[in-house]
Amino acid sequence: MSKPSLKLIGAAVTSALLFAATPAQAQTVLKIGHVLAKGSHYDVGAVKFCEDIDKGTAGRYKCQVFPASALGGEREQIEAVQLGTQDFVLTSTGPVGNFVPEIKIVDVPFLFRDYDHARKVLDGQIGQDMLSKFQSHGLVALAWSENGFRHMTNNKRPIVSAADAAGLKMRTMENKVHMEGYRTFGILPTPMAFPEVFGALQQGVVDGQENPIPVILASKFSQVQKHLSLTGHVYSPALLITSPRVWNKLSDADKKVFSDAAKASVAATRKKVNDDEANGIAQLEKEGMQVVRQVNGASFRDATKPAYANYAKEFGADRIAAIQAVK
Repeated sequence: MSKPSLKLIGAAVTSALLFAATPAQAQTVLKIGHVLAKGSHYDVGAVKFCEDIDKGTAGRYKCQVFPASALGGEREQIEAVQLGTQDFVLTSTGPVGNFVPEIKIVDVPFLFRDYDHARKVLDGQIGQDMLSKFQSHGLVALAWSENGFRHMTNNKRPIVSAADAAGLKMRTMENKVHMEGYRTFGILPTPMAFPEVFGALQQGVVDGQENPIPVILASKFSQVQKHLSLTGHVYSPALLITSPRVWNKLSDADKKVFSDAAKASVAATRKKVNDDEANGIAQLEKEGMQVVRQVNGASFRDATKPAYANYAKEFGADRIAAIQAVK
């Protein structure tokens, strides 16, 4: 064999060895958790988030969705994200104020008029300024997502006015802002992590609970609750939160992919909330719930006046007024 031929073979072998020694493109698998059932509005948003991350990074990042409290309750998952042992959580704001006090204001009863108002506030300057507060508390908030307007369910009686709620032992989120407001209705608030709620209702540990229609549907509360009253007493935002451990490792290009994926997730979640709001009440009636559609909203608003005096001291009357003034 001629020397040129040997050189060519040697070059080919060297090239093959170098190719074989080059590692395959690294893939990072991330975990996102939430407390609601598969197929719920949270789940729709989490799945969309993961799909867009996979697509936007050409598979370099993938994420797995862990629904139905598989990674714990909301507070536990937020703690895990803060510690860096979990990558993402999609959570209601209920327990988040325990970590980022500045956002407690969004949980004030009757702060938001309707969905359009709430979304404009959170997508606008006020909401974006609040998201910027997270990093100083060891968390990165990617976007405001949505839970919905909260309504009351119970097994004792229909609730038409605030007086009807008096004396009911009602499960609430671990949220002092909610609890202070609910006490003005005469409710006995019983804070409880979400994974415990169905069993507590089933066993009669509490008389009722309060949640948006999408949550009541996804959690099958119609199986353990007789009465639903459309009180709409609190708008409940949600948040898509990640760990600084994850965020700080991303390139600027990947940060944009993740931020865009978060926006797409929010859009998908809100669409599911809209669909559940449009169709869910009739579905819950089919499942046996007795629904009070027209409640005496003025009685609930009047009842919260003492709590509002305290909210003004805690959050600032001007901040509350600024949110209410958004058109």
